[in-house]
Amino acid sequence: MNTHLPRPVRRSPTRRRAVAGLAASTAAVITMILPTVGVELAAATPARPVPASAPTAPAVRAEAADAAHLKDFFDTAIPSQLAKYHVPGATVSVVSAGKKVFSAGYGLADVEDRTPFDPGTSLVRIASVTKLFTATAVMQLVQQGKLDLHADVNHYLSSFRIPATYPRPITLDDLLSHTAGFEDRTIGIGARSQQDVPPLGTYLADHLPARIRPPGEVSAYSNYGAALAGYIVSQVSGEPYDEYVQRHVLDPLDMRHTTASEPVPAALAPGQARSYDDDGSYRRRPFVFDELAPDGSISATADDMANFMIAHLADGRFGQTRILDRATAELMHSRSFAADPRLDGYAHGFEEQTVNGHRVIGHDGSWEGFQTALLLVPDAGLGLFVSTNSPGGIDAVSELLPAFFNRFLLFNRFLPGTPAAAGPRLDPQPAGQAGQAGRPSAPVPGFYQPARHNASTIEKVLTLTTSLRLSVRPDGGVSFAGRTWPRTGEGLYRQLGGSRRLVFVTGSDGARYAVTDGPAYQLVPWPATIPVNLALLAAFAVLAVSAVLGLPLTAGVRRLRHRTPAVPRGSRTARLLATLAAGSGLLFVVLFLFVLIGDTSVLYGMPARVRVLLVLPPLVAGLTIAAGIVSARSWRRGRPGRFARVHQVGLLSALTGLCWFCQQWNLFGWQF
Repeated sequence: MNTHLPRPVRRSPTRRRAVAGLAASTAAVITMILPTVGVELAAATPARPVPASAPTAPAVRAEAADAAHLKDFFDTAIPSQLAKYHVPGATVSVVSAGKKVFSAGYGLADVEDRTPFDPGTSLVRIASVTKLFTATAVMQLVQQGKLDLHADVNHYLSSFRIPATYPRPITLDDLLSHTAGFEDRTIGIGARSQQDVPPLGTYLADHLPARIRPPGEVSAYSNYGAALAGYIVSQVSGEPYDEYVQRHVLDPLDMRHTTASEPVPAALAPGQARSYDDDGSYRRRPFVFDELAPDGSISATADDMANFMIAHLADGRFGQTRILDRATAELMHSRSFAADPRLDGYAHGFEEQTVNGHRVIGHDGSWEGFQTALLLVPDAGLGLFVSTNSPGGIDAVSELLPAFFNRFLLFNRFLPGTPAAAGPRLDPQPAGQAGQAGRPSAPVPGFYQPARHNASTIEKVLTLTTSLRLSVRPDGGVSFAGRTWPRTGEGLYRQLGGSRRLVFVTGSDGARYAVTDGPAYQLVPWPATIPVNLALLAAFAVLAVSAVLGLPLTAGVRRLRHRTPAVPRGSRTARLLATLAAGSGLLFVVLFLFVLIGDTSVLYGMPARVRVLLVLPPLVAGLTIAAGIVSARSWRRGRPGRFARVHQVGLLSALTGLCWFCQQWNLFGWQF
């Protein structure tokens, strides 16, 4: 997870890629405005851990997923990826036909102690893969009749309530499918010590995110939603989240080297893998406590994760025990939401993907440098878990997984020797009774921001760096995210040269969305678009510089010429106030830019220097108002020259524009 401004994206199926900051994205911002004069935006769609394979068969026959073939593949692929992306180590396990067929560790779990990765004892932080355990816990209580997937979550809450922003309430089904409609928040999601972590219910009540869209319409990844689901498990069961998971999931699955507790219990601590920066220095990252534990607190070994995969591929059974009965497991694995039946969606906590013609369900995660993925192919009885201990692992895993499936999973056919419980799918599972987004609509050109975004805090400003331009082509297709998407069916678009699909829908509140197999994007109102805001800041900068430089230059020239100012004192005072406002505004813009590019960590909350910096916007507003009042009064008594008046009006207008900018992006009032 990258918990730094800019774009602190956490454990997201759509992103999970670090996005450049405002300064680093200045060039991108300029590039985004250029399409208005005919230059195409060159920005890639955020990658998913396993890109859906193109609809062509692999060049060679898929191999059986046995130990020898798997060892040959991983022994060749993983070491080269670790070296390429400066990753100290990795651990992997594979299950097939109801058993673990391979597991291994590569490289170092602890660089300082030179401890090699061991799939049986090295614990990695699996981050958002934890959400699958949370979803499993929810489904266990659904099976017992203690939870209802379609009931208002407020029914299970006593210490706080989710506000009724929209007529339709939020349900557990919404939480598991990330369709609750919560905004995204990242500031202060981590803690340095166990003492700094408040009770989960307290944190959830104190950090309730805004509801920014009706529930059940568009999927936008939400760590808060997953944590809320885990909190409901603890409330209904009467057990703390980590104890519930231990007793009802980990123990039955014989996962002896796995824990949902933070810190890792003393008995398991010697096996805890460390995470490191990927800049070649291998600087160790600290252990970060997760304030939203049910969304990412689990530490596990690859061998233990094999047991979890076996149980889900066997519809809840592991050996002689069950964590779910067959009917509940089948329900959990069925689709719960898709924006369109032709797109990949969610399956009660699992993310869907289509790989080589097969439906794949799983999850990935990113936290504290660890990069993890778990993927199940139900119709082939195949499961894969892989984790690395450095941010560069996200690129290593993104290259490893497609290679794995292209070697061990035939396109639209089964693995040799694996049971065929159900036929492979060329398209995702039909939605059936699953939730579905608003009505289909025609594409609307403009700028689109990720549906996963913030609206009520300072983090909102980051959407300026992540908006993408969409244009409609003469042939009926669209250009979006640097790619061409020809129209291939009624309201369906497919990425040229790839297999990603795109549809357009309109929510019940009138919001327009471009929805892909991965993330969804929301049409940005014109006042929030890159061109408008960049033009506003550019105009302000020009007029502010002219004022800041012009006032002392004019005074200096008059002094050299020994001339008495002809401008009335009131007008001079107004000009001075406006110049002070302009200087303060310039200082704020420049320093805020440096904050964004300076890798300012917001993991533990907003740093003090940023809090101090946010004194400037209200100061600018106050000086601007004062300058406007003094100007109006002084001009009634005696007007300065025409140029001075025009410049003052222009400067006050630019300052008003800057204040509007700060208001729009929540830069007033310390909104964290």
